[in-house]
Amino acid sequence: MKVILRIRGGLGNQLFAYAAAKRVALKNDGKLHIDSISGFQFDTTYQQKYQLEHFNINCSLASSSDRLEPFARIRRYVKRWINNRVPFEKRNYIQQVGNAFDPRLLKIKPRNYLYIEGYWQSEQYFKDIEEVIREDLQIKPPADLLNVKVSQFIQSCTAVAVHVRFFDKPDAVGDNNATADYYANALAAMQQYAPDAHYFLFSDDVIAARSLIQVPDINVTLVSHNQGTENAYADLWLMTQCKHFIIANSTFSWWGAWLSQHKNKIVIAPGFTRQSSQTAWGFDGLLPDSWIKI
Repeated sequence: MKVILRIRGGLGNQLFAYAAAKRVALKNDGKLHIDSISGFQFDTTYQQKYQLEHFNINCSLASSSDRLEPFARIRRYVKRWINNRVPFEKRNYIQQVGNAFDPRLLKIKPRNYLYIEGYWQSEQYFKDIEEVIREDLQIKPPADLLNVKVSQFIQSCTAVAVHVRFFDKPDAVGDNNATADYYANALAAMQQYAPDAHYFLFSDDVIAARSLIQVPDINVTLVSHNQGTENAYADLWLMTQCKHFIIANSTFSWWGAWLSQHKNKIVIAPGFTRQSSQTAWGFDGLLPDSWIKI
C-alpha cells in the first residue's frame, strides 16, 4: 500500500504533514512517498521550498505519476471533487478541512493507495508513534563554525528559546502577531521557573523582535545569522537544544519546543485564537496539554 503526501507550506507545516502521513503509512503497512514538488510550484507569495532533506527521514520521493502528472492541477481537483462525495473511510484522496484535530484520519484503512493533503497540526495524529517521529525528525547539524559555537553556548547555560514571528509587519496595524504583552507575561512566568535563564531570541526580524521585548535585566542573545528559508532548519536545530521555550503563534517554534529532548522542559505558548488568511492558532488539538498557555 502506498501513501502519497503532498507537502507544502513552511518548515513547521511540512513537519506536521510528514508526521501525520507517516503514522497513516505505518499503521496500514504502507510506504510513504513524498511529493516535494507540486505544493511549491505556484507559491509566488511565500516562495517556500521543500526542506525535509535536512532531517533523518528515509522515504521515497513521489514519481511524476504519483504526483498525477501530466495535468496535475486538474486531476487533483477531480479527485478532491469525487472523494468529497464518498464516506471519509472510503476515500483515496484526503484533503484536510479546517484546522481542528480530525480523529477520522487515525481510523482510515486505505486499500491500494492514499493521497494526503493538509497540515494536520496536532500531535494527536502521531502521538502513538512519538518515538518513531522523534527518530525521523532528528536534524542533520549544520557544519559551519558559527552554529557550532552558538550550540555550545546554548548547552552551557539555562537556555530559553524565545521565538517572535511577524505575520504582519512590525509597524503595521493587525492582530496576527503575538503581542508585546504576551511576551512580557511569558518572560515574567519563565523567570519564576528559571531565574538564571539566558534567552536566545529567534525571529524573521530579530531587530524588531528585540524592540518588542522590553523586559529589563534579562540576558538575551540575538540569533540572527540563519536568515532565509534555506537556513530555517539550522535555527530549528539550535532551538531544540534549549532547555525551555517561549514560542510564537507559529508551527516553527512549536516544533522547536516539541523536538527538544530536555526533561522537565517548560513550554509557554500563546493562549489566544486566531483564524486569518495568514495564520491559524488556538484550534482544538494544536497545543499539548502540558504546555502553559498565556
